[in-house]
Amino acid sequence: MNKYWRFIPVVVFFVLAGFLFSGLGKDPTELPSVVLGKDLPSFELPTLDSNLEQSISNQALVGEAALINIWATWCATCLQEHPFLYELSQQGIKIVGVNYQDDTEKAKRWLKKYKNPYAVTVVDKKGRLGFDLGVTGAPETFLLDKHGKIIYRHTGVVDKTVWQEHFAAAFE
Repeated sequence: MNKYWRFIPVVVFFVLAGFLFSGLGKDPTELPSVVLGKDLPSFELPTLDSNLEQSISNQALVGEAALINIWATWCATCLQEHPFLYELSQQGIKIVGVNYQDDTEKAKRWLKKYKNPYAVTVVDKKGRLGFDLGVTGAPETFLLDKHGKIIYRHTGVVDKTVWQEHFAAAFE
């Protein structure tokens, strides 16, 4: 019986090595999402563009591919990706902004100062839509197909490289 105890460290080593080896090659920024392949969650939120007097629902976003971009003025990396989003909007890419847990007046000033890339911006002040989407922070961008299904989620800045790798094909 005692002779088997000396093999325990070897067994533990191989178990840990196998566990660590299985993580090699995986993208550490890629987060699993429970909303992939599902319809955009149901919502009815006020729009920033109309001084919160009008609202839109998820049904208004069905019919064409679009990006759903979660952003906020308190998010430094949102400012980093903003010029590229504006460039995409000038190319005709529909981008729906979700102003996430932010001050509405600051958001309006921010869009006026840095130009508005969004076809429409909904105000998610309480973060309910963000919660339903499984948002972990800003910026996050979801690719919505023309049927209203979420087909991709990206956490972090959308730049030219990310666009080409994950989003561009959906708009060709």
